[in-house]
Amino acid sequence: MSDSDAAGESTDASPGRGRDVVVPLRLYKTITVFSTLIAATSILAGFILLDAATLQVSVLRSLIVLAIETSGISPDQGILTGLLGVVGLSLMALGSGVFILSSRFRTAGMGNSQEDADEA
Repeated sequence: MSDSDAAGESTDASPGRGRDVVVPLRLYKTITVFSTLIAATSILAGFILLDAATLQVSVLRSLIVLAIETSGISPDQGILTGLLGVVGLSLMALGSGVFILSSRFRTAGMGNSQEDADEA
């Protein structure tokens, strides 16, 4: 048994492909549930913020402007549009990254489709 197998990683040596991490089934289920929840929520929130950035009559944008104005600051519409757009795109990237990283985990006995095709 090699050191990488003992650490929970497979010894996949195909170029351009990261290594899968083998975890117990209970941990795999937990990772799958929470990463999917975080990814879906982040992407949905990102789209909502992009909508608020592009629509001048958005309810969320109106609430944000109202909250800023209660502190005595009058927000510039161009800066607000840019900030909402950047935050929206960042949330979407975060959700995508979480989903991509969570797809690296697998349990013992789960094979890759490429490995199964070679055995047939």
